[in-house]
Amino acid sequence: MGFRGFIVLVVLMGMRGGSTAAISLKDVSVHPIFVAASQKEDLTVEEGDGDVMATGELNPNHFPARRAAKVVQHYLNTRYGSPYRLFGLEEVLSATAEDVDDTGRRYHLQISAHEIISNRKQKCSAEVFFPRGEPTQPAEVKASCEELLQNTTAQEEALYQRYKGNHSLLSAQYIPDSQGNIEPDMMPFWHLSIAASSFIMLNESTENTLYNMAQVAQITQLETESDELKFDSLMLLHDMVSQEILHWKLLFTWSPAGGVKVQQMKQIPKPHH
Repeated sequence: MGFRGFIVLVVLMGMRGGSTAAISLKDVSVHPIFVAASQKEDLTVEEGDGDVMATGELNPNHFPARRAAKVVQHYLNTRYGSPYRLFGLEEVLSATAEDVDDTGRRYHLQISAHEIISNRKQKCSAEVFFPRGEPTQPAEVKASCEELLQNTTAQEEALYQRYKGNHSLLSAQYIPDSQGNIEPDMMPFWHLSIAASSFIMLNESTENTLYNMAQVAQITQLETESDELKFDSLMLLHDMVSQEILHWKLLFTWSPAGGVKVQQMKQIPKPHH
């Protein structure tokens, strides 16, 4: 899908402290949203006409239920995600689907959501509505997982003060690197980037997509006179259905008081080598 214009959205953000050694995402316990989630997706196609979506009770392991549930994950990250709070999809417990006249298709889901950093899990009810027609409209989501929310105010303030007071602006590439490693100082920005990129994935998701975060190709802190930290970034997203790696330009700000504000998101052509 192409660029849908400018969008400003807000979500509270925070930080994560680190150890002294580089962290490898090959360790599933470190960040299952990157490794395990992509390995666990079951894209099995239900029997019958592939162009006709089933209604009624769905197999929770088949792609219609999994894709709708993935949209719930993106929604939770846009609402509550931060570098100290990040959500993954643990399991689809049950799912039903219904056609709503000619306006779209609604999914009713019971899922197990996983707050990755605290390693807490909760069963959640959710509803996802995919509108039909042109131009394509973003999915509408209703979900709540309050038991997974943790107070991250102190960590958020520490991250903000550290980088607001830096004389040299942050600049980094390839998070994680080609070996799946992330330096501890960069882990907060990996989490921050996933939360910010979730706005793209939520906005672009349809019944025929399944997005995961792949890599922060580049992130640069920009000078600003406001109280927020401002970042220019290039995010790589993986659509597991088409197996495409999509390049998105993302401009966003963050502060403990204001959360994340996505100022611009634009898909750019994949560079040719």
